Amino acid sequence: MIVGDVMDDVVVRALGPIEVGSDTDSEIQRSPGGSGANQAAWLASCGVEVRFYGRVGALGLDAHAAALRAVGVDACLGVDPELPTGSIVVLVDAGGERSMFTDRGANLRLSEADLPRDLDGVAHLHVSGYTLFQPSTRRAVAELIAEALRRRVQVSTDPSSVSYLRELGPERFLALTAGAETIFPNAPEASLLTGATEAHEAARRLTAHYPTVVVKLGKDGALLARRGRPLLHAHASGTPVVDTTGAGDAFFAGYLAARCRGNEPDKAVHAAIETAAKAISKMGGRP
Repeated sequence: MIVGDVMDDVVVRALGPIEVGSDTDSEIQRSPGGSGANQAAWLASCGVEVRFYGRVGALGLDAHAAALRAVGVDACLGVDPELPTGSIVVLVDAGGERSMFTDRGANLRLSEADLPRDLDGVAHLHVSGYTLFQPSTRRAVAELIAEALRRRVQVSTDPSSVSYLRELGPERFLALTAGAETIFPNAPEASLLTGATEAHEAARRLTAHYPTVVVKLGKDGALLARRGRPLLHAHASGTPVVDTTGAGDAFFAGYLAARCRGNEPDKAVHAAIETAAKAISKMGGRP
């Protein structure tokens, strides 16, 4: 089960240096997105049964539900009668790096009514950090995490956004996700959460809060830190980068899918890198 954002994505890939104040030839793609929804789509593409909970505007319900169901996701979408579905413009430079301009829209009103009433049959709950950054959504999601932990459902999370994480505060995030088994930060997020400037040290420090820490390093691969075990550095695939949108979501899905198949974390992190490689080789955030 995944709880997170649903977005309308506009991905703009510059085909050369960005001409500030003038025209830049670009490739533009409009598609469904949102970190949580992308994670669910990638996880389903890896053959894992997944249910997704999020919130959309009324006009976006049919399209987003259909897009998720088309890739095998059991989509449970709440409907906001006033706010539109969240939207984001992703500007991708010639090297594949992104800058994001975000209007979270209906995601800001995710509520208890949009979330599952029970967790019967749920083996794993993943909570996107985006759901914890706003007071309007935080309480309902925190209560869901607490209920999952009471039922001994394994929980994982990812910080999602270093800018929003900075606004919330690292201590608050750590407290809200206390009890989670696994966290999937990128290097800047891991550094912010721990105060360590070096990714290896940040990964080690995070094991004081989460038994398993998987730090995404982009072109440098990933770090796997497990409490009481040696640190593993898994190297990237070397796949040429077209667009990094959704790469972290695909990485998470590859890891969790491998774990669901019974693979140990060291094998799962290599599977995560392989899945992320599929994401960066094309435009857009979904499989």
